[in-house]
Amino acid sequence: MSVKKHEGGMLINPIRDGTVIDHIAAGEALTVLKILGITGSCNEELSIATNVSTKNPAVKKDIVKISNRELSKSELNKIALIAPNATINIIRNSKVVDKAGVEIPTVVTGFVRCPNPGCITNSDEPIETKFKVVNGTLHCLYCDNILKSDIINYII
Repeated sequence: MSVKKHEGGMLINPIRDGTVIDHIAAGEALTVLKILGITGSCNEELSIATNVSTKNPAVKKDIVKISNRELSKSELNKIALIAPNATINIIRNSKVVDKAGVEIPTVVTGFVRCPNPGCITNSDEPIETKFKVVNGTLHCLYCDNILKSDIINYII
């Protein structure tokens, strides 16, 4: 990905095909990459902008551009838990073909591990995890354990 110089500093070129995740809370771009399983040794071409100025000088945001990849519904649900104000832009042939905010799911199934070692989902039983989402917290439907700010540590 090339970088162009413009009057205000450096500018990252737009992507031809892929996904742009915008309006991520400042400092959370790397967390978004982590939950998507994107590491430094991937095939995707990435652009990451952190602490980008917005129209409101008191508010900063992060942006992630991923070339040649459109995100699945499951990936969007994971992003919604970490970045509930994110906007997802699908790019095809250098044009935005779909733009939408993420939707926080009411129930999260299968991609968050319950931190309670006594939960039935952490036993040898073949039971998929299931959490109810309430005001940004996750409530395990099996053991009533509540996950708050450390959700990222339990995403599978």
